[in-house]
Amino acid sequence: MDFPKSLVIVPTYNEKENILLIISAILEQNACLEVLVVDDGSPDGTGDMVDELTKANPRVHLIRRKGKMGLGSAYVTGFKWALERDYERVFEMDADFSHAPTDLVRFLEAAEDADLVLGSRYQNHRISVVNWDLRRLILSYGANVYTRMVTRLPVSDATGGFKCFRREALQALNLDKMKSDGYCFQIETTFKIWKKGMRVKEIPIVFTDRTRGTSKMSGGIISEAFFLVLKLRLGLA
Repeated sequence: MDFPKSLVIVPTYNEKENILLIISAILEQNACLEVLVVDDGSPDGTGDMVDELTKANPRVHLIRRKGKMGLGSAYVTGFKWALERDYERVFEMDADFSHAPTDLVRFLEAAEDADLVLGSRYQNHRISVVNWDLRRLILSYGANVYTRMVTRLPVSDATGGFKCFRREALQALNLDKMKSDGYCFQIETTFKIWKKGMRVKEIPIVFTDRTRGTSKMSGGIISEAFFLVLKLRLGLA
């Protein structure tokens, strides 16, 4: 199957152990794929490594930002960059191999009849997560149950970060008015696209927690998500 020109956005902060490997793995999946790294001034030299790669490979792109500005902000920056160019599919993807590059083509196939494709760790009541302790698993699964109950969003995994947007879905979002700047950005984008009556589809994935580098999860992220869900339900976000 021939796929349209597609961009995989990979936000980074101190990902020198993963970044060249993940870029190579992404580009191997299909010739339609390009990569945009949005680096938040990584002191470990991640941005410098990608900058060198852009000089040799026209399918690799880099945006450097001055300091740690947040995941949601990184994706908004990447979305705007993609919409200024001729990409028809735009992905969100982690840099640390938590998301399998081999799943990218499955997302492209699913996007043939969907505006937003979500990679679900919890589809059909199955938990597909590797290397999480019980506490983190309960927090994540519970956050998704809470999100569904409050917002009525009909997906099993609203907090996951492996996603494929059709261009039209991103154009339907007011990117300058996104309220969240942490991991709950995932809930906000999915909810707003669904509320516009666009087609949201889930496909099952296996999430494997990072084996290299350091996790960015924090308690502040969880509390931010709790209050954002209430605001979405009340129409305040």
